[in-house]
Amino acid sequence: MPQTPVEKPHILLSHEMLMPLQPMLEGAYEVHRLWDYPDRIAFLEGPGRRVRAIVHAGEFALSRDMLSEMPQLGLIACVSVGYDGVDVPWCKAHGIAVTHSTGLNAADVADHAVGLVLAAWRGIVEGDQRLRGGHWTHAERMAPRHGLRGRKAGIVGLGHIGEAVANRLSAFEMKVSWWGPRPKDSGYRRAESLMALARDSDVLVICSRSDASNRHLIDKAVIEAVGPQGLIVNVARGALIDEDALIEALKAGTLGMAALDVYAQEPTPPARWVGVPHTVLTPHSAGATLDSLPAMVSLTLENLRRYFHGEPLASPVAA
Repeated sequence: MPQTPVEKPHILLSHEMLMPLQPMLEGAYEVHRLWDYPDRIAFLEGPGRRVRAIVHAGEFALSRDMLSEMPQLGLIACVSVGYDGVDVPWCKAHGIAVTHSTGLNAADVADHAVGLVLAAWRGIVEGDQRLRGGHWTHAERMAPRHGLRGRKAGIVGLGHIGEAVANRLSAFEMKVSWWGPRPKDSGYRRAESLMALARDSDVLVICSRSDASNRHLIDKAVIEAVGPQGLIVNVARGALIDEDALIEALKAGTLGMAALDVYAQEPTPPARWVGVPHTVLTPHSAGATLDSLPAMVSLTLENLRRYFHGEPLASPVAA
């Protein structure tokens, strides 16, 4: 007797940026793509009822209204380290596990953060632009900048990435301190408050995990505390900074410089940054290296495999 083919588990890719994963998934799964369904009701009444797992980019919001209409959903596998777009407590209360790629790109993000510090603090991008624009003459030279040695670096959030940034900036002989809402064992001094850290820092690097409780953690007061000679670097999430206040401070000169890899809206509108001085901007690429991306994809595939085989998940979100 011929055997009846076993139906592949149905899974959902939640965002177009995850399209490169589709060929890796199609051998084992029936893959649906959320962006193919502009009519969400049609999706939920059709393939959404069969989807058992979502492969997700954690920085993008997943609607609880949508998830609650997916009766077989049991796993949200975030390819990313962050999962701020997922309401983890709600998911757990509804029997939906959440996984992420914890710690896999910390070194790469830290490298990028230090690159942003150097690019802004030493005027590397400005120097490149001046040279290409024909402004390197004996009569017209860039003003000298301070070096990093002996300067004060403040790290907001001393997790995997924050610790890696601290170690790298220490190698530049910077004086490193940090702040986070909870104390932890560390060789670096913890500031009494975020405001105290901002006031005492030449360079403030944002490395915190983002959630609903810390939106605009870096507000106008914190930005102005860093001051007209200071630099703010963000490699965490755009929601952590009041971006309007940041732009206003840069234009007014109450903040010296900003170097950003993440934004309030992504992709950020280019027009938003026209005329904003003393900035170095990169397109949320800090953790996307040829070293970390394969490892993150591999861990996501392993979490899917384990889930569908009834095995303990490799990297569940602990929260």
